[in-house]
Amino acid sequence: MLQVGIFSGIYQHDLDEAARRIRAHGFNAVQFDLDFSDPAFAEAALTDKQCAEIRDTYRRHDLPIVSVSGYTNIVHPDPDERKRRNERLKSLIRNGRGLGTPYVISETGTFNTDSDWAPHPRNTTEAGYAECLDVVGELVEEARAHDAVFCVETYVNNVIGSIDATLRLFRDIDSPHLGLVMDPTNYYEDHNIDDMDGVLRRMFAELGDKVRIAHAKDVARATDTGEKHADTGAAEYLSFRGVGAMELHGPGQGALNYPLFFELLAKQHPNMTVIIEHVTEDEAPAAKRFVEEKMLEVGV
Repeated sequence: MLQVGIFSGIYQHDLDEAARRIRAHGFNAVQFDLDFSDPAFAEAALTDKQCAEIRDTYRRHDLPIVSVSGYTNIVHPDPDERKRRNERLKSLIRNGRGLGTPYVISETGTFNTDSDWAPHPRNTTEAGYAECLDVVGELVEEARAHDAVFCVETYVNNVIGSIDATLRLFRDIDSPHLGLVMDPTNYYEDHNIDDMDGVLRRMFAELGDKVRIAHAKDVARATDTGEKHADTGAAEYLSFRGVGAMELHGPGQGALNYPLFFELLAKQHPNMTVIIEHVTEDEAPAAKRFVEEKMLEVGV
């Protein structure tokens, strides 16, 4: 059966209190965010002892860490800023196993200097793809050296922003240390959201074997085409709610065909963890109920 987890950073408390609250809401796994209210834990300098403390705290609350958030703009056009961001991500890749999982996740980013999620003309060029490929190759090599898996999360406005671009990346880097986060909402734009089921079926037919973790949020057409964020107090990637033609909501607040999503996911990965996102702490219980109802509906 599919498992239901949540991003830990949605719970903005100290380490133990966040774990306690997540477990009290009935979740049985987390995607770990090094984004909570204890400044003693620094992303770039986690020690083995700190990793063990984080991992063991979640284990004591019956909450295995199944993946780690490393979200950043890996192709940031400023060289110094790109280096800083990717060194942070590499540090998390090196620490993944110490935190209890090989899977460390990021989107591929954009050449836009104003936003990590807004489009840029270079994103869809051969030169832009080649630059991104080099960076992903470095991250996969870091993962190989530390028995980890760098997991790409496709997003429409990023360099790797479509099924075709994702397939190309996996052809060009054929490695067990490169994986995919299946978040179907990230593939929809104005031109294909009316073919919801067709896009979902293609995702799983062509990318299903690459999936290591799944995410649960929702997508709908936007009335406000600017960049949208919720007032959560959490890291920017946790507050992001879409830009351009699409809005990204919590599960059940948009157009995603959840029964088909879970049916296709469970067919290939019957015991995979599905991580809820794009909700606040107060919204988490209702999102969990919605997700579990849809799993019950299709028997997974």
